[in-house]
Amino acid sequence: MYIPQYHIQNIEKFLIPNKVLLLYGARRVGKTTLIQKFIENYCLNLPNERGKILFVNGDDIYVRQYLESQSIQKLREFVGNHSLLVIDEAQYIRQIGLNLKLIVDHIPNVKVIATGSSSFELARDIGEPLTGRKYVLKLFPIAQLELSQIEKPHETKANLESRLIFGAYPEIVTLMDNRMREEYLREMLSSYLFKDILELEGVRHADKLVRLLQLVAFQIGKEISLNELGTQLGMSKNTVERYLDLLEKVFIIFKRAGFSRNLRKEISKNHRFYFCDNGIRNALIRNFNPLALRNDVGELWENYIVIERMKKQEYLRHISDSYFWRTYNKQEIDLVEERSGKLSGYEIKYQPVQTKPPSQWFGQYPEASFEVIHSENYLDFIC
Repeated sequence: MYIPQYHIQNIEKFLIPNKVLLLYGARRVGKTTLIQKFIENYCLNLPNERGKILFVNGDDIYVRQYLESQSIQKLREFVGNHSLLVIDEAQYIRQIGLNLKLIVDHIPNVKVIATGSSSFELARDIGEPLTGRKYVLKLFPIAQLELSQIEKPHETKANLESRLIFGAYPEIVTLMDNRMREEYLREMLSSYLFKDILELEGVRHADKLVRLLQLVAFQIGKEISLNELGTQLGMSKNTVERYLDLLEKVFIIFKRAGFSRNLRKEISKNHRFYFCDNGIRNALIRNFNPLALRNDVGELWENYIVIERMKKQEYLRHISDSYFWRTYNKQEIDLVEERSGKLSGYEIKYQPVQTKPPSQWFGQYPEASFEVIHSENYLDFIC
């Protein structure tokens, strides 16, 4: 079963001649499927372009020989008379940024899509060469925004517990058996999760990455101390920071900084970390128990809401800056968004309970808003 992916329309919008469209996303989130579905639509809408699409993979040695060449002539020969070049797994191509720059600068009217399951190798090579020549889209596991296109409200309600426990990777969503979901997530953990870091960045000890992620998994919604993590792992603070940065760049985790306009009262230096998928988080701690048997429902709910909100903002292009907020006297708000100068605070609670805003929030930011996001009103927030 194919679940309509929202980014198809964004690809249509941002695919422009002599620009590069970068599509980043973790392994197995459906990047190749998304591109294939886009090409199907592209050929239906522009039948004359059907034979002018060149789809290649950065794993291919022959492809790399051309796309690493930095030779305008060889790049022209490779692209030929194709009007659309699609490079899957482009992070494996050395100096891909410079070569893409040569392509879009010297081959008139060519359109380029490059996908990567890690942002660090692509970003490092792409940064400066493609300044002003690129658009970036990020693909996540299936969003509730997308599922709502095919689910009835009662189905969404019935599936919520599964989404909190097993996450939303495409195959997880389509599998109906929880045992098979557990097996799939364990296989993801052992075979795919760290592949880019181990291959491209030369990190030798996957066990250290697993242990680090397990420690982070138990601290969702809390500020992380790099020194404490280093002490527990027998690693330096700088190594912990580097590993967390790599894990973020392969879309396993992401961080939120503390919001502050008054440094004397508000904590702003620490970060909170969240997982890009609840299922991966639960696989790491080996806990797929139902909600009734868990003591971490609040953490699962907060992680779910924060990532689904991020998916919505990415897919609808509602770009805003996101933070948490906490004062030294321990008043806090789980999620703060700043967009066009407007501040919005959101407290995230699984149960629909009355929660008053912290007094210092409106005292410090009288023009801000405050809302509690719970299991009875969350869909408008993430869809």
